Amino acid sequence: MKIRVLETIRQGLIGGGETHLLSLVENLDKSLFEPIVLSFTEGPMVERLKEMGVETHVIHSERPFDISVWGKVKKFIRSHDIEIVHAHGTRAASNVLNAARSLRLPILYTVHGWSFHDDQHPIVKSLRKKGEEYLTGRMDLNISVSGSNQQTGKNAFKGFESVVIANGIDQEKFNPDRTFKDVRKEIGIPEDATVVLFIARFTHHKQPLKVIKGFCEAAKAEPSLRLLMVGEGDARPEALELVKKLDIGDKVYFQDFRQDVPDVLAAADIFVLASLWEGLAISLLEAMSMGKAVVGSNVDGNSEVIRHMENGWLAGINELEKNLAQAFIALSRDHSLRKRFQQNAVETITSRYNAVTMTRRTEELYHKVLRERKVLAKRSEY
Repeated sequence: MKIRVLETIRQGLIGGGETHLLSLVENLDKSLFEPIVLSFTEGPMVERLKEMGVETHVIHSERPFDISVWGKVKKFIRSHDIEIVHAHGTRAASNVLNAARSLRLPILYTVHGWSFHDDQHPIVKSLRKKGEEYLTGRMDLNISVSGSNQQTGKNAFKGFESVVIANGIDQEKFNPDRTFKDVRKEIGIPEDATVVLFIARFTHHKQPLKVIKGFCEAAKAEPSLRLLMVGEGDARPEALELVKKLDIGDKVYFQDFRQDVPDVLAAADIFVLASLWEGLAISLLEAMSMGKAVVGSNVDGNSEVIRHMENGWLAGINELEKNLAQAFIALSRDHSLRKRFQQNAVETITSRYNAVTMTRRTEELYHKVLRERKVLAKRSEY
């Protein structure tokens, strides 16, 4: 009998956690496990999973600890004979925990990125810390996607424990030696341009406005630079307005979220991730797997992957716009530096961030928590 695993995630839009889930489900040993996915919103991830033949359902909620859906979740889990629950992210964890515990099912929680951050209002941050402490303290097992992600938990909560399993990339899909469609030609980017790629949700966390301002300064020194911004989100209208205000509309290209991420990455020379914080960004790993010169903000998660001036460039958060501009200019001018970054980036992914390895380690944890639950059940009989 296959083990029926519920993989649950907060949304159907494609982001880091969602991409992680897609890779995990795709690489699970289907002779041993039968994955069923529960998302709390519709979106392209849901459609992609269905195309893959994975049973996928949606119970709509856009809030963590949404008591109104707990009963529905419990009914769903019971009706699908779930044996183990794996929650990805805070919203999913908070909305399946009650059901899993009441049904006495083992539950794992992968922390893709903590919901509390230093830039939040103190009250908001305090409430979110309490929420995360409550969740992590009631899981059979917590998984951190990076060492820094784990250390943040240890610093925040007394007695916090987790297993580190780094995000993994499908290196067949994200292989620079494959043939890709010509996204530059499709969008109208000059062949001889040096393209900086931002591909992320347009949110304050991802700092799209600072990327634009840093690019603007760099483009004054290097007119061949172009910026391709792919994604959607609340901050996108402001980003469009800023490009107009800075009068760089001929150098910046906007695209809605795209499914053909490898093709988009193939069109770029430089990838930028200027986040205020990261657990371990899938997008960064994908760009490195595709042999891109990466520029990342010097924050936990990014700094665990990027070795400054070896396989990428770490830009300090203080004076971020200036630091991004410096990186874009240097990588535009110094082709040997860019090539070194590209080669070392691929080697980094090959040696440390493989999707199959990530999945096999996760499967081991599934077996572990199931064994422990069976032992406890036997003890309770005496």
